[in-house]
Amino acid sequence: MHYAIKRILLGIPTLLAMFTAIFLLVRVVPGDAATVILGDQASAASLEALRIKLGLDQPLWRQYADFLFGALSGDLGTSLVTSRQVMTEILRVLPSTLQLAAGSMVFGLLLGLPLGVVAAVYQGRWPDYVGRVVSLLGLSLPAFVGGILLLLVFAIQLQWFPVIPMGTGLVDDLRGLVLPVCTLGFIMSAYVARVTRTSMLSVLGEDYIRTARAKGIGTFRFVLRHALANALLPIITVTGLYFGTLIGNAVLTEIVFNRPGMGRLILGALNTRDYSLLQGLMIVFAAFVVVANVVTDLLYGVVDPRVRVGR
Repeated sequence: MHYAIKRILLGIPTLLAMFTAIFLLVRVVPGDAATVILGDQASAASLEALRIKLGLDQPLWRQYADFLFGALSGDLGTSLVTSRQVMTEILRVLPSTLQLAAGSMVFGLLLGLPLGVVAAVYQGRWPDYVGRVVSLLGLSLPAFVGGILLLLVFAIQLQWFPVIPMGTGLVDDLRGLVLPVCTLGFIMSAYVARVTRTSMLSVLGEDYIRTARAKGIGTFRFVLRHALANALLPIITVTGLYFGTLIGNAVLTEIVFNRPGMGRLILGALNTRDYSLLQGLMIVFAAFVVVANVVTDLLYGVVDPRVRVGR
């Protein structure tokens, strides 16, 4: 319990630092936010009215205090285009993005873990070469390229899945989720497979593994119970670190597959220069990254009790 509380408390300064970076990014950089939003041809009265609406007429410390209090309390401001609360706009599409990210993570782990384990156990033989080629392909293929290829083959040519998700029921929702999940999950599986293979090779060379083999413990049993269990920390690390990248790739994937989610929301905010909505989206992304890292630290303590006592 002490370890968990300590890790959670350490995540608070990180979150504050990221919020501060977002604040400085959109306010201290050269240029005027009101001019960027309304354009160079806007009248002085319109620019001044927008500055007052955004609070840009206030001293910088006051802007920061209002920004930080609003972010921590869940008030991310009002959209300049729809005049609705930014948090309301985000919560409307957030479940779709989280659904895609969670499905991709599960797919990546289910494919990457066995691929890495088999490659390590059969090092130097054909399963190892197959696993390394597959992981290299996943690392080399951008998400939007893989998504377009899957659309061309499985949606347009074979017509197994819809080109545009209709969302008329649970079955249609799941069918529309398959290709995006495969796109992101395949990339994640490449990272997981490479780290799993490297970590497993290190563990398989330990003395206690050789002792277990000498005692006649079956291959499947010692791989799962002895080797994989002790190789989990690097795998958990890459999974937690990749979560932020996964959310970012989900944005591009949603645009490719025309899925409702934060990707379409970001694209719309960019096209309409919705400054408040973009700022709110950055805050949400930052919060997810910090939470993912805190959860990763907590899992360290679950997998390896020595981490909890600082050994």
